[in-house]
Amino acid sequence: MRNALILVCLLSPHSWAALLQLSFDYSSDRKKTCTCNKKVFSYEVSSTPRPPLCLGSSFPNQHGGVRKSVLCPPHHTRRSSAFPITLRRSTADASVKPSIPPSAEAHCTADNPAPTWQQTRHGSFFNKLTADELWRGVLAESGAGARKGRGKRTKRKLKRDLNRGQNIGEGRGGFLWPGLNAPVLKDGSIQNMARRGEAEQQVVQAELVRQREEWEKKRRLKVKRERGWTGSSWGGISLGAPDPGPNGETYEDFDSRVIEVKSVFNMTAKEGRKRSISCLVAVGNGNGAAGFAVGKAADRNTALRKAKNRAIHFLYYVERFNDHTIYHDIESKFKRTTLRMKKQNKGYGLHCHRAVITLCRLIGIQDMYCKVEGSVNLLNITRALFGGLANQETHQTLADKKQLHVVEFKSERGLLPLVVASPRTGVRQEPQPEDEIPDTKLHWGDVRAAQGMKRSNWSTVKRTIW
Repeated sequence: MRNALILVCLLSPHSWAALLQLSFDYSSDRKKTCTCNKKVFSYEVSSTPRPPLCLGSSFPNQHGGVRKSVLCPPHHTRRSSAFPITLRRSTADASVKPSIPPSAEAHCTADNPAPTWQQTRHGSFFNKLTADELWRGVLAESGAGARKGRGKRTKRKLKRDLNRGQNIGEGRGGFLWPGLNAPVLKDGSIQNMARRGEAEQQVVQAELVRQREEWEKKRRLKVKRERGWTGSSWGGISLGAPDPGPNGETYEDFDSRVIEVKSVFNMTAKEGRKRSISCLVAVGNGNGAAGFAVGKAADRNTALRKAKNRAIHFLYYVERFNDHTIYHDIESKFKRTTLRMKKQNKGYGLHCHRAVITLCRLIGIQDMYCKVEGSVNLLNITRALFGGLANQETHQTLADKKQLHVVEFKSERGLLPLVVASPRTGVRQEPQPEDEIPDTKLHWGDVRAAQGMKRSNWSTVKRTIW
């Protein structure tokens, strides 16, 4: 009786090393024959059968090593006359003693005290580098030249997603692969691989070309962004609401505006002059809550996003008189920047620096006059504005502090005062001491304007109407 079986030799724990077609001759005598790679070898089988083993199982031998055995298929191991066959070199306790030449032993040996391990790796240039590494080499985004800003005037290459528009299984041949570009089941039966006709394939290719052209048109179409202070600057542009927080909190009622975008440089020992983007962004809900923050990153979009999401964590609450203006005139100073803010009537508007106008709209202030003196650094202006508005006193706070009535005089009421706040604990009877009376410093420009002596330098210039 001749039975054919497959003998799999394991040269490594994770890979198949060889697949050999062996033919064994089972008979009553102890001498057997084995056909391996079209060559016939003889061996002996001991009378003591071995217990059945699993594929790939191992057990120690007398040489101190671990022997891996490969067994016959299950339908052979069920027979009482079948024994597990292991081809190896002759040893003292060997149950199988084949007379195999050394040249053929390396091809069909599954149990060897000193096997030869050989690893096979399917690697080439096409699967050694990732897509990002290949694009980095094409775009020249790395290297000392790119880090130090060399080659600025060359035409910039853009990274393209080559997988966009590619359907797995679709090609020019028109083959239909079940599970990729064709359904696996159709009318309850499993589909086999098929191929489209020439006319149908031409229609499919024409549709792919049309879709690719539409994608190119959409890519070239630029959405016009909202205009800021000027046409080409980022100042005053809205970035929308901040991103939701980690706990699910949302900020739909907040809006964010860009105040400043600038490039900053840091001199490092490794990369030299390293460039990064610094962005100043303010957020507010238009109802008294507002804040600002600075974000830095290597690219502009990341810096804007970091500044916007960080500003929501540093909010100020600004008190407003009748929800449209400040409570009193304020003079705030930060470093070399001085802001003089004046309370105005309803309908006056915002006569301020353009950055102050943007911040006031985020806060919810509608009427105010503000004069910027000294440095016009936007970060200093922002800090001076929030510092002055956060330290203002409300009418009720001032009345409780002085224990006096707070009154307001208007030109349309003449000398008749208007009480705007009264102390909660009662009015004190003794007059206010002189040391508590604030010493208000008058600005010479305001005095000249009040006395009518202020004259514009452009009043004598002849204007021409174009």
